[in-house]
Amino acid sequence: MSPARRAIAAFTRVHGTAPEGVWSAPGRVNLIGEHTDYNDGFVLPFALPYRTAVAASPRDDGRLLVATVGDDGTVQHASPVAVADLEPGAVGGWAAYPSGVAWVLRGEGVVGGANLVIAGDVPAGAGLSSSHALECAVALALLGLAKRSVGDLPRVARWVQRAENEFVGAPTGLLDQTASLCCTQAHVLFLDVRSFEVEQVPFDASAHGLEVLVVDTRASHSHTDGGYGARRAGCERAASLLGVAALRDVTVEGLDGALDRLPGELRPLVRHVVTENERVLAAVGLLRAGRLAELGPLLDASHASLRDDYAVSAPELDVAVDAAKAAGALGARMVGGGFGGSAIALVPVERHDEVVRAVLAAFAERGWTTPRTFTAVPSAGAGQDQ
Repeated sequence: MSPARRAIAAFTRVHGTAPEGVWSAPGRVNLIGEHTDYNDGFVLPFALPYRTAVAASPRDDGRLLVATVGDDGTVQHASPVAVADLEPGAVGGWAAYPSGVAWVLRGEGVVGGANLVIAGDVPAGAGLSSSHALECAVALALLGLAKRSVGDLPRVARWVQRAENEFVGAPTGLLDQTASLCCTQAHVLFLDVRSFEVEQVPFDASAHGLEVLVVDTRASHSHTDGGYGARRAGCERAASLLGVAALRDVTVEGLDGALDRLPGELRPLVRHVVTENERVLAAVGLLRAGRLAELGPLLDASHASLRDDYAVSAPELDVAVDAAKAAGALGARMVGGGFGGSAIALVPVERHDEVVRAVLAAFAERGWTTPRTFTAVPSAGAGQDQ
C-alpha cells in the first residue's frame, strides 16, 4: 500500500472521517555535490520513488494534532499543541519537524489548526532526506488547507530550511528541501544555490545500460549532531578569513593561494568544497553530452574528498564503496551529510547482482548489520496526491 493510501486509512480510523486532502514529498539522492549547498555552490540531486505522505484536514480551534502510522499500522500520537504557542524548543523528537513547519508558516499568515496523519517509506537515518520529505509534505498540506497557492517552490524550500535550522536545530543547507520540492521524473536537478537557477538535466541511466545502486548501510546519522555544524562553521570562518561571501567564490585556479592564507585545520574543508563544485560542473557537462558511463571517476574523487578532506565518511560507507568498485561498479561514493547513512554506486546493469553480493559479503565478514540495497530511479517531486 502506498504511503498516501496508508495515511488516508489511518486518518479515517483516527478521526472517523476522510481527510480533506493528501500531500506527499520524496526523499532524495544527491548524484554529486556534497556540502556545497551551504557554501552557495552547486548540487545535482534527484528525487527517489520513496515518499512521505500527509493526510490532513483543518481544525477550528487553532491546535495542531499530529500522528504517524508505522509499517504495521500502529499509530503514534504527538501531544497536541496550539499553533499560536509554537516556539523553538517547545516541541522535541519527531514532532518537532511538522511543528517547526507550522511555526514558520504562522509567520507567513498560515495560522489555522490541523489534523495531520503521516505515513512514509523513505528510509529514516539513511541520509536520504526523510526529515525533509516530512517537512515538505507538511508544508504543502498546511498551505493547501489554507487555500494558499504554493507558487514559488524555492520560497517554500527556504521556509522548510528555517524550520530545520531554527526550530529543530539542525544547520542544514538548501539541497534536500529543494530536491524534494522541485525534482522531476527522469531528470537530475542542477541547482545553483546562490542564484537559485535550476536546470532539469535528463538522466536515464537504464538507456545506457547503467543504474544507480543505493546502499543504505544502516549506520544511522543525524544532522543535529555536532560534526555537521562544526564543518559548516569552519567553512563560514574560512570564507570570512578569505574575504569572500562564500567558498563558492574561491576558484580552482586560486585554490592554492587561498589555502596558503588559511590555518591548517580549515584547508581541507576549503579544498573539498572548491573541488566538489568543479566535479558537479563536470558531471553536468557529461550528462548533457550523454556520457553517463564517464561519471565514475567523479564519484570516486568525491568520495575520496569527503573521506580524507571533509572527514565525514564512516567505516561502513568506505567498505560499501570499496566493495562495490571491486565488484564492477564504475564509481561510488557516500551521499548525504555523512557519519553514516548511504552510499551510491554507478553500476552496469549486468553487474548488479555481483555488486550487491560483494557489498553484503563485505558487511557480513565484519559482523555488521546487513545493509539495504535498491536501484534509485529519478522520480517526481512533491505534490498533492488527493
